[in-house]
Amino acid sequence: MLERYKERLNKCVTMSKKLLIEKSKQEKMACRDKSMQDRLRLGHFTTVRHGASFTEQWTDGYAFQNLIKQQERINSQREDIERQRKLLAKRKPPSMAQTPPPSLEQNKRKSKANGAESEALSQAEYHEQEEIFKLRLGYLKKEEAEIQAELERLERVRNLHIRELKRIHNEDNSQFKDHPTLNDRYLLLHLLGRGGFSEVYKAFDLTEQRYVAVKIHQLNKNWRDEKKENYHKHACREYRIHKELDHPRIVKLYDYFSLDTDSFCTVLEYCEGNDLDFYLKQHKLMSEKEGRSIIMQIVNALKYLNEIRPPIIHYDLKPGNILLVNGTACWRD
Repeated sequence: MLERYKERLNKCVTMSKKLLIEKSKQEKMACRDKSMQDRLRLGHFTTVRHGASFTEQWTDGYAFQNLIKQQERINSQREDIERQRKLLAKRKPPSMAQTPPPSLEQNKRKSKANGAESEALSQAEYHEQEEIFKLRLGYLKKEEAEIQAELERLERVRNLHIRELKRIHNEDNSQFKDHPTLNDRYLLLHLLGRGGFSEVYKAFDLTEQRYVAVKIHQLNKNWRDEKKENYHKHACREYRIHKELDHPRIVKLYDYFSLDTDSFCTVLEYCEGNDLDFYLKQHKLMSEKEGRSIIMQIVNALKYLNEIRPPIIHYDLKPGNILLVNGTACWRD
């Protein structure tokens, strides 16, 4: 009976893996299709040669090029209106001029010399034309504000696009891209991000049946064995401490294990959303209400760490290590 149960359980796990991998492949394909479409609309990196070296240079897509053309058109129209206003000022009615009005004979001689464009207008004609110019400038100002707002929105979308381009590039060059199962338990689905010596994957815990974040730490292969051992020992001590923590504002550490002599993994609670650093880069500003809420949550977590005996000190508290998830702030790392 027990053997039949185990066999059935293994079949369920195998089918779950198959379905998860199929779904992950579909999502990867959709991400790459969207990225290719956005390359035309938002822009892409091109390789440019400078002497003997090559550098990557960003080229804007047609969405930005169209907005730049609209801005150039508005600037050209504004310059044309300003030029016409200067000509209009020369045709100001004599009664509105500060200098004494010229004689009738002087006006006739001036008109013959300069043509119809220099003839003085009546007050009604002058004010009518002046109001037209003001309205046209007002329309241009409104249109320019709309273009600027659209440009700022596109820049935020472009930041996401660039981030996704880099993520896809890193994923395609990762040795873990083909959905391996680590420690006979954690099925890697897709890359979330990459740091200096680590990669973070969204994964599925086949034992607990939940999504997790698997962080793969890869040590510098040029380090001496003594340095690697010391680093690994120090990291394991931190992870043992982290695993004992239980607070709603601190991302939970579920597991950690070694892959080989040069790499090891930590398994963390999976949280949707972006970090505070990315949020600030996207939105530039944050309301006092939002900032106060985030600070309250972080201080609450700090208070929890301080009340533990012995107290725990976080040496790397920064916006990049604070995740924002549906209005809540969570620490990671």
